[in-house]
Amino acid sequence: METIKKSEGITPTESLLAELCENTFLKLWSFPNPFKDDAHEMCDLIAIFRNEVFLFFDRNNTALESREINDDFMVHWKRWKRKSIDKQIKTAIGAERYIRNGRTIYLDEKIQRELPVPICTDNLIVHKIIVAHGAKEACENFSDENISGSLAISYGRSIPDDQLPPFFVNLERDNPVHVFDSANLSILLGELDTVSDFSAYLTAKVDAVKRYKGISYCAEEDLLAHYYMNFDEASNRHFIGVKDEEVDFFHIAEGDWEEFEKREEYLNKKEADKVSYFWDHLIQKTSQNALAGTLLGNRDGFFEKSGIHEMAKEPRLFRRFLAKKMMEASDTFPVPSGDGIMRQLTYLPSLTPEKAYVFLQVAPYKGITYDKYLDMRRDLLNVACGSAKNRFDQLKVVVGIAMEPPKYFETLSEDFALLECENWPDDQRSMYEETNSHLGFFKTGKFQEEHFSEF
Repeated sequence: METIKKSEGITPTESLLAELCENTFLKLWSFPNPFKDDAHEMCDLIAIFRNEVFLFFDRNNTALESREINDDFMVHWKRWKRKSIDKQIKTAIGAERYIRNGRTIYLDEKIQRELPVPICTDNLIVHKIIVAHGAKEACENFSDENISGSLAISYGRSIPDDQLPPFFVNLERDNPVHVFDSANLSILLGELDTVSDFSAYLTAKVDAVKRYKGISYCAEEDLLAHYYMNFDEASNRHFIGVKDEEVDFFHIAEGDWEEFEKREEYLNKKEADKVSYFWDHLIQKTSQNALAGTLLGNRDGFFEKSGIHEMAKEPRLFRRFLAKKMMEASDTFPVPSGDGIMRQLTYLPSLTPEKAYVFLQVAPYKGITYDKYLDMRRDLLNVACGSAKNRFDQLKVVVGIAMEPPKYFETLSEDFALLECENWPDDQRSMYEETNSHLGFFKTGKFQEEHFSEF
């Protein structure tokens, strides 16, 4: 496989954006500084996952930093906003049009290396995000009541722009963009640090923009706090807005995020989430191998049909559960005896009922070469995936993960398998039943079910 070299961002703020997005979208699906076929930069970062594209436009304009807050300040603010936000919005709309037309995206200005992740324009969703740096200090100095230095945002207000105060940005409802800034970029991408969670937030926000005649908030992080504190059990998701259907406008005051991050339940969540990053580590490690051209196997990690792509779909809350159960399984795995195959299989449900994971631990035993051990482990993992489908017929996708027992080995290797099994003919079912007859995966007496609640 060919080595894929990504940009790390050109400016300090672009480098920060690249680092944050690599954590949220992971290594395989985020690419800084892509180019159009005319050799001009398309945006500052693009992330692609499933049918969603995330376009980031980073602008660091320091023109307000040394300005005094006086009668002339409004002129400088308008100039800053025009360059940092308005111009970027026009560029974002053009980039979306470029993508929807199916034109090629490149990783280099010589337009020789194409973006390795395919973009399907059918049912495509494009999120346009402007990151405007350079107003935080001036915003804090503008008012003693300002808490964070974040820009205030509104959608659909009837007040003309020239009548709005400084640091208040009015955006269109029809084709909404998202405006982040220096004060909240790390908060947004740090809190919503999976593609599922980030997408869910932006989708909820766009839904609210379309539903209400107008919404406004003093800071993007305050809107995030509002989103976290509103949960609809019927749809099993967070939302933005109010349940009163007669309300057509709402405003979120400043300080909600500052109060929210002090709450005990938030602090408990942050502590509980720590274990979940083991799941991210598994994906990132394999992603790096794909980028370096050293990934083995018959799957292209950049395309949708791969085990790690399915793993990356899980939100943070479910990654916590999955990682916790994997680590518990590792802790209970018996000491390798040196004679015969020591193995343990753990079945893990996904957030999606039609998908599940099987986690296989196999200890190398005395006398087997490492290459033969890997072949044996891959064969066992294949049987485990097929046996899971036989045992749980509702499954359409089974993802297999296999490794050495982590507590006994300093270095680990992982195998990932993807079994797409929505169609499961009788001959395939019989083949796995026969192969599994002497292994006993999911057999009564050997398979122990555990019921628990993590959430």
